[in-house]
Amino acid sequence: MKTAITLKNLSKTYGENKAVQNVSLSVRYGEIIALLGPNGAGKSTLMNMISGFVAPTSGIIEVDGQNILEKPLAAKEKIGFLPEGAPLYPDMSVLMFLRYMAQLRNLHENDVQNAVKLAKIENVLHQKIETLSKGYCRRVGFAQSILSNPQILLLDEPTDGLDPNQKDHIRALISQMGKNKAILISTHLLDEAQNVCSRIVLIDQGQIKADGSCKEILKQAGAKTLEEAFRNLTTTRADAQGKD
Repeated sequence: MKTAITLKNLSKTYGENKAVQNVSLSVRYGEIIALLGPNGAGKSTLMNMISGFVAPTSGIIEVDGQNILEKPLAAKEKIGFLPEGAPLYPDMSVLMFLRYMAQLRNLHENDVQNAVKLAKIENVLHQKIETLSKGYCRRVGFAQSILSNPQILLLDEPTDGLDPNQKDHIRALISQMGKNKAILISTHLLDEAQNVCSRIVLIDQGQIKADGSCKEILKQAGAKTLEEAFRNLTTTRADAQGKD
């Protein structure tokens, strides 16, 4: 399959904090990859750089063959991004927000309605976003990320705040979409990485510690479960500080 995302020696520092250190990674279309790691591992920073929201300190990011620093619009139009915390406009209704985001991308009403249907948010369309539960806000953010039917999806904690039924729905939707798209999911949920993703990239302290299928990760870590592998390959530091 064609390569969707290529990272070459990518780094990001904030003062003395090395959030991401010399990361090289390729993501192909048809793959669903979990960025798995503890809090502060650098997952969100990596997502923000790939989306073009944060500039790297050094290294190269190519999206569908386009260097995102040299041709930012051409690269970004391939991407749907659900950032951490799902920043939304609280005084807008759900429908108003999605229509506004669609207009920014020169999309149409049928694109809005399709995203609404896929995210299953029909029953809150006319509510103000500030009145929604955390789970519904997350689903509205997810709807925004798929408005343009992008070929590349960057999902930062996509099931955060969802109840079990909502999680099952979003995970099933991601699995279906992943047959034709390149999907990168930042998560610290082991079951999500194991059950939804075809490949796991384990990150700790801004560096890739392991990359492969769940079976390959277990073999590398000398572990019987993904939880055991996670413990073996990552460092837990009570005083650790950093951007996730």
